[in-house]
Amino acid sequence: MIRIKFLPIISVLILALVLAGAGCLGTGIPADNKTAPPAVFVDYHRAGGIAGVNDRLVIFDNGVAVVSGRSTSAVIALNETDIALISALFNQTQFWQLQTNYSAPHSSADLMTYTISYHGKTVTAAETAMPPSLKTVVGELDRILQSVSPQKSAYPTLGLTR
Repeated sequence: MIRIKFLPIISVLILALVLAGAGCLGTGIPADNKTAPPAVFVDYHRAGGIAGVNDRLVIFDNGVAVVSGRSTSAVIALNETDIALISALFNQTQFWQLQTNYSAPHSSADLMTYTISYHGKTVTAAETAMPPSLKTVVGELDRILQSVSPQKSAYPTLGLTR
């Protein structure tokens, strides 16, 4: 008989614990604060040369750029003018019509190789086989790399100025 008297009390205590635990979970729906991550705008890699250069520049569509190399690692912010200039240069070169690979007729460890990805298309070009229209794009991307390089003269460019 004693068991029957405690059954309603135990049931009420269990119900109270379940309800108290449910209250801790909250009733609101969490806000969806997720924003889409920035997309890669340009991915530029240059490697080779006598000095053994291995530099990479990744520019995101929000203007943030990540620079990495043997002696450099930095995050910089490009302004809208820089992004617009880069877009214009890619459009002027008709990047989408370029071949995906421009190999040098004779390979050499001293040659620079450039790999550029822009809006899903990748073009790789050896220094001596690069189409003239692509040299302007490479010159601008090299300028950005050099702007954060501690040893500006150690990184060869194609002799282009802005």
